Amino acid sequence: MSKNQSKTQASQIDWNVIENYIRSHIPFLPNDSLQAKAFSAGYSNITYQINIGKWEGVFRRQPFGDLPPNAHDMKREFTILGKLNPVFPLAPKPFLYCDDPAITDKQFYIMEKKVGLVLDDSLPPELDGNQAYARAVSETVVDTLTRLHSIDYQAAGLNMIGKPNGYLERQVKGWIKRYERSKTDELDGVGETEQWLLGKLPSSSLSSIVHNDFKLNNMMFSYNGPEAVAVFDWEMSTIGDPLTDLAISLAYWTEPGETETGLTSVTSKPGFLTRREFANLYALKSGNSLSDIDYYLTFAFYKIAVVLQQLYFRWKIGDSQDSRFEHLHIGIKNLMHQAHRAKNRELL
Repeated sequence: MSKNQSKTQASQIDWNVIENYIRSHIPFLPNDSLQAKAFSAGYSNITYQINIGKWEGVFRRQPFGDLPPNAHDMKREFTILGKLNPVFPLAPKPFLYCDDPAITDKQFYIMEKKVGLVLDDSLPPELDGNQAYARAVSETVVDTLTRLHSIDYQAAGLNMIGKPNGYLERQVKGWIKRYERSKTDELDGVGETEQWLLGKLPSSSLSSIVHNDFKLNNMMFSYNGPEAVAVFDWEMSTIGDPLTDLAISLAYWTEPGETETGLTSVTSKPGFLTRREFANLYALKSGNSLSDIDYYLTFAFYKIAVVLQQLYFRWKIGDSQDSRFEHLHIGIKNLMHQAHRAKNRELL
């Protein structure tokens, strides 16, 4: 999102009304006026850092424009965080939710602001080349994922957010349908991969909270070391097969020399665990069998390719003018190739 786009969107929000609403629900706030600053935006919900004097929070609302029914459900996300934060404090604590049309045209909620370091495709200069730090961060990621999957979601009151029975089958069939609806090019091997996914579906009795987009740059680390401070972006979380979460993490965990997929990550630098080491450490800490992990990894690469395909399709038919989408076909092709390699057990 450009600075001009951020300013245009911010001007569509009546921050005075938002401030009055916040003050009516959160006591003892400073007398200073509210200040809002857009976070760097992806393709989904809109997020702002808000400050009232020394008080800080995060404002999340639905995207602007028309939305499909039940899309970008802020109330669901708010409810999940409310039940998850007490048992998994890395999930930000939610403060308040609003769907009052007199306040705003779209649902929003306010949550706590976490402070720390987000690692994307590079390390801070003072940490670049520090292989001990890279390994420690890797282990923290595995520890955090294992901890999430070990939560008793029924005791936490989160059983209502998903249906674990038949989860993997629904996911595989659903994402294949999405690809068919958005396909623009014939890619070698994709049909073969789809038939393999449908025919080799493993039977799994595992169920846990599934983040559904668990990757390094959806975590925040302490400025003082490799300890986890936060895990973000819970909008797709559900109850399902934890190995789908592990596989998504592995797919985003890029290694040196891999072809362009759009999944750039600092994990290709020296010191970070390899995918195999990541998977083995998860198996050790979780006790979950990884006998079918190649299947899950194949599906993870396929699913990420379909996510990009849906964006590319919008650009191709003229529904989006976002220049970032124009060259997504390169990453899609290479992600499908990665799925093919995972199917052939070439990646783990």
